[in-house]
Amino acid sequence: MHLATERLLIRPWTHYEAPRLLDILSRVEVVKWLGDGEPKLMRDLDEAHARVDTYAERSAPPLGYWAVEVIATGQVAGSVLLLTLPNAEAGEVEIGWHLHPDSWGHGYATEAARAVLRHGFEAGLPEILALTHTTNEPSQAVMRRIGLHPRGVVEKWYAGESALFGLTAEEWRG
Repeated sequence: MHLATERLLIRPWTHYEAPRLLDILSRVEVVKWLGDGEPKLMRDLDEAHARVDTYAERSAPPLGYWAVEVIATGQVAGSVLLLTLPNAEAGEVEIGWHLHPDSWGHGYATEAARAVLRHGFEAGLPEILALTHTTNEPSQAVMRRIGLHPRGVVEKWYAGESALFGLTAEEWRG
């Protein structure tokens, strides 16, 4: 999948970008918000290359795990994803993102997430959810900016509490 916005190209990660992926996922300020439990920092370039392969394996339209490239610079800002939630009982789909700190504060997460949200709904997904740590206010602000509605705190798909946001295709069309 390739999506273009005004400033971004959303596309598969390549092995050429494994050093950038390592730089992003070896930072505690990024990975502390990903998944549950203790942050798991990426250790080396081999792990980054393996992750690029994993992202490709997990990408089956309309779902995927993509690089967010800034068109003006050609640099990858981070990732955006649309994936089935872990332990999903009804195939629930999650949207998410994580960016390198040098890309924070530019609106890239919002711009990329809007494009992927549109992609998911235009491909026929009935609902898209987003979860985050209850204290991750910057991510929750992105969720609100892209039109997702708060749905409370859950302990369903990840260990511990998560703030849940969501949007149905009907709400999105409206």
